[in-house]
Amino acid sequence: MAEVHYLTQKGLDDLKAQLEEAIAQRPIISKAIAEARDKGDLSENAEYDAAREAQGLLELKISKLQDTLATARVIDESKINTDTVQMLNKVKIKNTANGATMEYTIVGESEANFREGKLAVGTPIAKALLGHKKGDVVDVQVPSGLIKFEIIDISI
Repeated sequence: MAEVHYLTQKGLDDLKAQLEEAIAQRPIISKAIAEARDKGDLSENAEYDAAREAQGLLELKISKLQDTLATARVIDESKINTDTVQMLNKVKIKNTANGATMEYTIVGESEANFREGKLAVGTPIAKALLGHKKGDVVDVQVPSGLIKFEIIDISI
């Protein structure tokens, strides 16, 4: 069974735009291949090889985007609450060992961006936080060991 990709409406729109942009590149790469082919011997034609490689990478990207869109499920943002941690919640947590506080928004895999504080739902921290309430202390198994986080706040 295919893995479901949870997205916001904005995330879905962004993926559709990326797919349209990638599909628009097809004629450009085909033209580059044709021009390189016209230059003669293909066995020693670096331009032809580069254009074919670019075509392969583009087709791979298109295929991945189509697969993601085919299994995408848009989350209804109006049904999100802050009783427990769930997707699209902004969660403020405190590391109980060193007192450091962090704030993350839990999003789908394709929308994750650590610099923007968007944490993918499949990460160990997000998985551990899901379903817990404000005030809960959660044990998170990360590659470096076990970390305890206290949930300070849950917001939208």
